[in-house]
Amino acid sequence: MSADTSTAKVPQRRPSSSAGAPASGRAAKRGSRLSGAAVPWLLLAPTMVVLAVVLGYPLVRLVTLSFQDFGQSQLWGFLPTEWVGFKNFTTVLGDSMFWDVVVRTIVFTVGAVLFTMVLGMLIAMLLVRVSGWVKTLINIALVASWAMPIVVAVTVFKWMFDTDYGVVNWLLTKVGLDFEKHNWFVDSTQGFAIIMALVVWGAVPFVAITLHAGLTQVPKELEEAARMDGAGAFKVFRYVTMPVLKPIIVMLATLSVIWDMGVFAQVFLMRGGHPEPEYQLLTTYSYDKAFVVNDYSMGSAIALLTVLLLLGVIAVYMRQMLKIGEVE
Repeated sequence: MSADTSTAKVPQRRPSSSAGAPASGRAAKRGSRLSGAAVPWLLLAPTMVVLAVVLGYPLVRLVTLSFQDFGQSQLWGFLPTEWVGFKNFTTVLGDSMFWDVVVRTIVFTVGAVLFTMVLGMLIAMLLVRVSGWVKTLINIALVASWAMPIVVAVTVFKWMFDTDYGVVNWLLTKVGLDFEKHNWFVDSTQGFAIIMALVVWGAVPFVAITLHAGLTQVPKELEEAARMDGAGAFKVFRYVTMPVLKPIIVMLATLSVIWDMGVFAQVFLMRGGHPEPEYQLLTTYSYDKAFVVNDYSMGSAIALLTVLLLLGVIAVYMRQMLKIGEVE
């Protein structure tokens, strides 16, 4: 037999079209990373646009008005708008009444924040120690007072401290004190005490609920270890509970300062829409200058100075939070 000298044909592999797969794969990965980084911005874009329109434009308009001479004549187009530089700020800063309002606002804010934080902490500590059904009732009361509209709350407080039919005057008279037909708002100190009580009453629920949530995160073993070492209730609170709650307390205190410095409706409504000079805070003072006296540029300058004060509070808050982060 003769040997078959023919060689078998080996099928040749056709060049694959995926020869450049590594390069195209890297490009695809880069594209996917870029598209993935753009997704959050695309999702945030509608919110950012709304914030720019709702908050950005009024702030820009506020700044421009504070550097202009803009009154009712300019509003109706009878006179042209003039740029006056820092004239409005020098006028405001040179007004003694403005500084009286600033001091009154700071005192009011500090008092309201202190009472809010102390009462909120006491209620939060109470919620930790009471039984389940009592905690439920307290939470219902807190949420109900927190959800009550400001107009309704002002109406209730005005009735409670009414000169002729107020329940507070009636109770104090029943216990032997001479408070029959007592007008609480003749003296601005007493009047602001009532307004402060109204503000604290509306702010305590949020603080109490938040602090109660923080108290539930305090490690029980640390408290038990401190008690075994002989620490009393105050030392346990001072050296165990407070360090854990410090970030929450700083946040709540800062928010309370911002909210209480911006109090307007409570003062405006309690004084019937026309707060007297001794009841003016920065918000009502700016409103009166802008919409009662019709000096919009002066009112804008006062409002811008208020914003700068609030930015100072925010700067202190950020510094404290950074310190807390460094310690942790």
